[in-house]
Amino acid sequence: QVQLVESGGGLVQAGSSLRLSCEVFGSVSGLDGIGWYRQVPSRSRELVARFSILGDPNYVEDVRGRFALFKDTAKNSVDLQMDHLKAASTAVYSCNRASCPLYPWGRGTQVTVST
Repeated sequence: QVQLVESGGGLVQAGSSLRLSCEVFGSVSGLDGIGWYRQVPSRSRELVARFSILGDPNYVEDVRGRFALFKDTAKNSVDLQMDHLKAASTAVYSCNRASCPLYPWGRGTQVTVST
């Protein structure tokens, strides 16, 4: 069974950086299929970063240019580098299949950005 373990969140000031890590345990079709989601209270999870079918990273508009998606095959992880964080970035970040989140959800990692 696939297990996803997220880490790297924290409380930071606006303008700071964080690097989130999604470690993948178990058999998956490939790290390219893993994306990062965010969720704020009273809203559903939103996919914010994923790899395209060609392997290029894609982002939602409000994080483009500030977030970067990486694969670490040595760690079997998909990392999300978050720069120039804004208060609007505050959310619980989780990872799962980008095309359809069928794996069991991990606990996520809380990112809180203060102004």
